[in-house]
Amino acid sequence: MTSVEAGARNNGLMAQLIRFVLVGGLSAVVDYGTYQLFYNIGIWADVAKGMSFILGTTTAYLLNRRWTFNNATGGRASAAKFVALYTVTFFVNVGVNALMLRLLGDFPGHLSVAWVIAQAVATAINFVMLRTVVFRASA
Repeated sequence: MTSVEAGARNNGLMAQLIRFVLVGGLSAVVDYGTYQLFYNIGIWADVAKGMSFILGTTTAYLLNRRWTFNNATGGRASAAKFVALYTVTFFVNVGVNALMLRLLGDFPGHLSVAWVIAQAVATAINFVMLRTVVFRASA
């Protein structure tokens, strides 16, 4: 690989990473916003969270497929891989959060710190797996 090819590949990776972060932020807003909406109109919290997670995850899938990873065709195979990935990372996220709560102990902000660490781990896994398995990056 020439240095020009390596530079183009690194630029492509950085562009994907930036788009992935932006999509993730928007998807988090969709998740949190619809959760608050559903909860405040009287839907049971667990059901509201389940529905908001599905809406946030669907937003992430559609935008990442079309914009982040330039895979407009998608198809059932990538959708199934996406569902499998997000099922696994859901449990990784919850598990890391639980582990961090045990390791960090009880101090002001410990819940937020555990959430951020769990989210960071899940986000890193999602980016790598979306890029290499679900949407197979061309860059």
